Amino acid sequence: MITRIKNLLPTDIEPVAVKWWYYMRPVVKLIFFGRNRFCPVCESSTRLFLSHGPRTKQIKDIVCPVCFSHERHRLSWSFLNSHTNLNDGSHKKLLHFAPETEFARKFIRIPGIEYFSADLSSPHAKEKMDITDIKWPDDSFDIIYCCHILEHVTDDRRAMSEMYRVLKPGGWALIQVPISRDQNTFEDPSITDPAERERLFWWYEHVRLYGLDIENRLSEAGFHVDVVFGNQIIKPEDYERMRINPDEPLFYCKKTAPLQ
Repeated sequence: MITRIKNLLPTDIEPVAVKWWYYMRPVVKLIFFGRNRFCPVCESSTRLFLSHGPRTKQIKDIVCPVCFSHERHRLSWSFLNSHTNLNDGSHKKLLHFAPETEFARKFIRIPGIEYFSADLSSPHAKEKMDITDIKWPDDSFDIIYCCHILEHVTDDRRAMSEMYRVLKPGGWALIQVPISRDQNTFEDPSITDPAERERLFWWYEHVRLYGLDIENRLSEAGFHVDVVFGNQIIKPEDYERMRINPDEPLFYCKKTAPLQ
């Protein structure tokens, strides 16, 4: 459902549609009223979530109808609020790539957060910027949030190095990508056919499918990497209610402060 709606919207109309949907939230909550599902991002209880994806690979009951969060967003938001210093009130500069509207709205409202967003094409981003060529000096940001972007980037190693470069010592990045736990990272630049990319990389715009060995690439960029799984963040009784995959990993990447 969500995929079909987005495909019908011209890019320049999408921000207006999202804003309109935000104002319609009280009505949406009434329409979807129930207790079967809970979204920790917008803190809404509903009777179901919406479907997502192309007809051949559609995932049912996965997208929050109130804020449009997916399972990855619900997982990362839970982690950000329970396992990081995001909300400690200290001044921090946060760089958000390909900004999700609901996350952007929430980040801006957190005391102490100085918020920046960037993307090559998203109408929601404040700056047009290539993640492989970040137009900021070294040691500029305390936090980077990068969700399901690197699988679209041809030179992902350079993107990782750029994120490391612009993080301050002691800063951290939360990185998510689609993961196949059954194999190491697979990529082949010669594969350009959209149908073949969708078959091999899970989506026609992806240029690779990561395995858990992405940790090695992040470490090579300089990060100290903690791999955190959903079952370390969410209680088992909440897996189904939040529609979160307990086996999904998050990559909590820290730029270690130099020894004094």
